[in-house]
Amino acid sequence: MKFSNRFLVKTFNSRDTVSVHMAEDFLPEGLERLKHFIADTVAESGSKAVVLGLSGGLDSAVVSRLCVEALGGENVLTVFMPSASTPTDDWDNTKSYSRSIGCEYRLIPIERMVGTICSDLKADDPLSRGNITARCRMIVLYHIARAEDRLVVGTGNKSELLMGYFTKYGDGACDMLPIGGLYKTQVYLLAGLLGVPQEIIDRKPSADLWEGQSDEEELGIRYEELDLILSALERGRSPEEIAAIKNIPMKKIMAIEQRVESNRHKRQFPPVAEL
Repeated sequence: MKFSNRFLVKTFNSRDTVSVHMAEDFLPEGLERLKHFIADTVAESGSKAVVLGLSGGLDSAVVSRLCVEALGGENVLTVFMPSASTPTDDWDNTKSYSRSIGCEYRLIPIERMVGTICSDLKADDPLSRGNITARCRMIVLYHIARAEDRLVVGTGNKSELLMGYFTKYGDGACDMLPIGGLYKTQVYLLAGLLGVPQEIIDRKPSADLWEGQSDEEELGIRYEELDLILSALERGRSPEEIAAIKNIPMKKIMAIEQRVESNRHKRQFPPVAEL
C-alpha cells in the first residue's frame, strides 16, 4: 500500500459535498500540536520519559518518532516483544529503526509467557491466543513504566478505536494516545511528513497476532474506504447520504455504523453503580 504526502484525504462537509485536503495543508500544524501534546502530557504527570511497544509496523514507527521529537531520544524507550507469530524480519528492522531515530531499544520475547498462559487456560484458538499475546505485551510495558517512572504510550489510531479493532486491556491500555485522533489514512500522511522509511509505509498492515493475520482482511474493508465512511458518520451524515455521494453499498455502511456502536464499551470506562 503506497501513500505519498499528496494522498487525498476526503471528508464530507456541511454542504454534502466532498472536500479534499492535501497533507501539506493541515499536517505541519497538526504535527506540532501532536508533539506539544506528548510533551505536555508527560510534564503534567511529573515524569520525563515514556515507553512504547515497537512492532515493525506503521503506527508504532510514527508514534516512536513523534515521541523522540517531542521528548528527545534519551527519554524514549521502545520495546520489541516478539511472539511465535512475529515475522523474522521484524527482529532486525525494529532494532535498526530505533537506532535510526536515536532512542533506547530493548528486546523482550514473550512467547514463553504467552505459551504458559494459553496452556494453563486451554486457550487454543487464534483469537484467544492473540488477545493473550496483546495483554502480555501490556504487562511488560506497565512493569517497565512503574519500575522506571515512565508513561506508557499507545499506538492506536482513530480508525481502529472506532471499529473496536484492539484488545481491551491489551494494546488498548495506555496513558496517552498521540495518534488516536487520526484516521489510518492520515497516519500514512504523517509518516511521510516524519520521514518514516518507505518500506515501513509500504508494509501490509498487520498486528501479527497470528500467522498470516491482516488488518484489512479482518476488518473486511480497505482503510481508504473505511475512513471515508467513518469520517462521514462522524460528521452526522446518514448511511443513505453516504451511499448516494460515494456509491458505497448501504449494507456495508450500516455494518460499519453498527460495529462502531457495538464496540463503544471498549472506548469507555466500565459503568459504575451510583448509590
